[in-house]
Amino acid sequence: MRRGFRPRRARRPTLHRLTVATAPRASRAEKERVVRDFVRLCEIESPSGRERAVADAVADELRQIGLQPTEDGTGAEIESDAGNVLARVPGPAGSRTILLCAHLDTVPLAGPVEVMDDDGVLSNRHEAILGADNKAAVATILGAARRFAADGPPVGLELLFTTREETGLAGAKAFDRGALTAEFGFVFDHASPIGDLIVSAPTHYQVEGRFRGQAAHAGIRPEEGRNAIAAAASAVAALEFGRLDDQTTANVGRIEGGSALNVVAESCNVEIEVRSLDHDRAGEVLSRVVDSLTAGASDAECDVELIVQEHFHAYRIPRSAPAVIAASAALEGLRIEPRCIPTGGGSDAHVFQARGLPCLNVANGTERNHQPDERVTVAALETMLDVTLGIVAHST
Repeated sequence: MRRGFRPRRARRPTLHRLTVATAPRASRAEKERVVRDFVRLCEIESPSGRERAVADAVADELRQIGLQPTEDGTGAEIESDAGNVLARVPGPAGSRTILLCAHLDTVPLAGPVEVMDDDGVLSNRHEAILGADNKAAVATILGAARRFAADGPPVGLELLFTTREETGLAGAKAFDRGALTAEFGFVFDHASPIGDLIVSAPTHYQVEGRFRGQAAHAGIRPEEGRNAIAAAASAVAALEFGRLDDQTTANVGRIEGGSALNVVAESCNVEIEVRSLDHDRAGEVLSRVVDSLTAGASDAECDVELIVQEHFHAYRIPRSAPAVIAASAALEGLRIEPRCIPTGGGSDAHVFQARGLPCLNVANGTERNHQPDERVTVAALETMLDVTLGIVAHST
């Protein structure tokens, strides 16, 4: 043995970086198909809990391209009329497997969905959401599945379409993590410019305070009453809301109570949320919220019931993670600069991260999600199909 020579341990092959010339691109026909799929999916209404029709449409499409989708039995558990849909595209022998994930549900609709194309910008003709969040991702994943079901992918693919993401990530939380073999994964659920890669996301707490006082006639016997609205208002006024620091926000989202103008309010409910990229910091702000609500009730001689829920836990993904490397290479191959950024929002990536499956949230170019003027461009849909194909190619 040569002096100074030390045998190396065998390592799993690292991710390969393809050249621009070898990275796959969608054909014109594939790009036109993804836009048609998007329009069709958006016009199938699927607010959280009512995903049955769109789940059937996605499963039918997967079967038509030769896959065998399965639907789990979580619908009843999470009060949805459909379960999560999973399909697989086998890769070469010995290859790794990755996850591609999108959610089927939307926030509630204020009207029907009729997609219109205004010079390459897709929006809803009516005063209601479009549903690009997250049907833009559903359409592009179906486009990638169609390509790889025909030509064979360089890695194994698990395609997961979840329910009730908009209501606390319920579908992903109920999904059996043991059904997946993926080493890492991608969700495509951030309404910001293509190129954004979400490498940190917050802890999110929801606090509901249910104040109970004593009703009395407000003009004749106000002294006998204990005003629950006043108690809640005092507690809220003592708190700071908005952006508390560069990692933390707090918001009072709902307050309602009372029964009539001339009655001292017997009840009042308040809903407050806390988010922070720093889990411990979120806990500190949560403690202040709980203390303030408790003090407000006590000072007004009211009772308060507090319900605290942690919807998701903060995470960070290193830039050296395989998912970040693969997504960055796919973007660079399209001459799009990768931008690793934090977010204040939640996604199914939170659930998979918490369960030991590294998962990167990739922005898909949709705009103004959850608003009546929600929109996405045809160019963004076409580009995201290329990004998705590139991510698969660079995950080998």
